[in-house]
Amino acid sequence: MAVQETEVVVVGAGQAGIAMSEHLGGHGIPHVVLERSRVAERWRSERWDSLVANGPVWHDRFPGLEFTGRGPEEFATKEEVADYLAAYAEKIGAPIRCGVEVESVRRHAGRPGFRVRTSDGDLDARYVVAATGPFQRPAVPPVIPAESGLHQLHSSAYRNPAQLPEGGVLVVGSGSSGVQIADELRAAGRRVHLSVGPHDRPPRRYRGHDFVWWLGVLGKWEAATPAQGAEHVTIAVSGAHGGRTVDFRDLAARGITLVGRTESYDAGTLRFAPDLRENIARGDENHLSLLDEADAYVERNGLDLPEEPQARVLGEYPESVTDPVLELDTAAAGITTVLWATGFTADYGWLQVDALDGNGRPRHRRGVSSEPGVYFMGLPWQSRRGSSFLWGAWHDARYIADQISIQRGYMEHDAARPRPDRTHDHVQG
Repeated sequence: MAVQETEVVVVGAGQAGIAMSEHLGGHGIPHVVLERSRVAERWRSERWDSLVANGPVWHDRFPGLEFTGRGPEEFATKEEVADYLAAYAEKIGAPIRCGVEVESVRRHAGRPGFRVRTSDGDLDARYVVAATGPFQRPAVPPVIPAESGLHQLHSSAYRNPAQLPEGGVLVVGSGSSGVQIADELRAAGRRVHLSVGPHDRPPRRYRGHDFVWWLGVLGKWEAATPAQGAEHVTIAVSGAHGGRTVDFRDLAARGITLVGRTESYDAGTLRFAPDLRENIARGDENHLSLLDEADAYVERNGLDLPEEPQARVLGEYPESVTDPVLELDTAAAGITTVLWATGFTADYGWLQVDALDGNGRPRHRRGVSSEPGVYFMGLPWQSRRGSSFLWGAWHDARYIADQISIQRGYMEHDAARPRPDRTHDHVQG
């Protein structure tokens, strides 16, 4: 089979790859987007049934297309997000090839560009954009051995309560996924323990605006790096049930038992860190500090927004916080399932170039990798706090497309440069 050629190969047709295609097309740069399954596949097959986006549709979208069938303050379902991305790809005419898995990318020897080996033949490309995003390999801490007898699964494999065996569930993780899944399981009548680690806990809405608006006007989406020590802190926010502020006191009041970070397991006994109260308190501090900044912004700008003193009323700690469970006999507690809502790690084993550090993580600056000609898209904090969202990926893609266009300009200048006439060159005897 003949080797195909193109200027840019984009790997992945999720939000990052589609945004990348739009901006490459805007520059007139020939490219192809390779997707091993369907457009936005992870939204369709690696999310639970009731998932909705964490941002309202007026905000969490690409600039060139609005969501249909939803009010601006509503939250799209996972299927609606996937359909939106597919519609956007069609709208911009993205050259996507589905059902094509990239097996390896290697730099050419002695000439520019890369050989991209795929399940559908090889391609030669001058540039490669890895747009596979951050949700690649489920991260499950090696705490509970497989032979424990407990049913273990990652949040990416969870679909609904009926999928799980009878019995109680320990949900590990206090970010958006863990909170929403624990709440759903409890509503389905399951006995639920929720393992709570460090987290940020913004208000869903405050003084008439969603928290995404507040982060925008306060400049927090543009933060270039997370606060020191907060690189892996999750955000406890939810668009479920029309969107509401996450308060772990409410979850406890609905019958969920809160515990600290899951530390170890031995002979049927789970052990938790004595950090639950500290984690809840720090989440409260984050909540109140954002309210303080919002109030100061309103006063500074003379905005007519209704006061909301009730947002500062946090209530008493539940018993699970004041008298925390540090050890739990899983059999006595009736726990049969452990659900790990513990995030993901990167998997760039196919990218066989000098663009990764010793731990296999991208080595880059704003998506421009340490390997000339290779770029990354869709990374958390790629350029700013908002990089993981649809609109953030769109802006990051514009920057990467600009960088590729600049490099093409240098190469075109070199190709057009007059070469010395060597017709009369000869060897002196």
